[in-house]
Amino acid sequence: MAASGRVIGIVLIVAGLVLGVAVTAYLVLGNREGNLTGSAAVFGIILLFGVLILPMLGGGVFLLIRGQSEAKDLAEVAQERRLLDIVKTRGTVTIEDLVLDLQTSRDAVQADLYDLVGRGLFTGYVDWDKGQLHSVEAKQLQGRQNCPNCGGEVELAGKGLIKCPYCGAEIFL
Repeated sequence: MAASGRVIGIVLIVAGLVLGVAVTAYLVLGNREGNLTGSAAVFGIILLFGVLILPMLGGGVFLLIRGQSEAKDLAEVAQERRLLDIVKTRGTVTIEDLVLDLQTSRDAVQADLYDLVGRGLFTGYVDWDKGQLHSVEAKQLQGRQNCPNCGGEVELAGKGLIKCPYCGAEIFL
């Protein structure tokens, strides 16, 4: 859909420009040949641009920008989907492996992970010091008092997030 919005936007822009140049040239030549008066040519150009060309160009620019924005959003969703698939398939994965597999940075992996947690699509825990991400079913983590990584007592760090003060593991519910 995003690609079609961009394509339609480009087509509208090009069609608007070509039509504008062609009709303007026709009106100017008609005026020079004496077939049109100057005021009729000016009125034709104003009417053409106000009714046909500017709406085509405006709509084309809108669709082009919107299509590019949607393409960017779809790329981000695809990246998060790949992250989720890798973690759920492997169960435990190192952050470095995720960075290499996704061809991104550690910060981007962390941002994508927090986004997935915020949407309720990922449960598990992360040991940022060891650089490991563990996918665990939420049922296994609910009501947990101890860290699944080191066994230390965990504390609430935010909505859906429990943090171990001993090893730094973040448990996402």
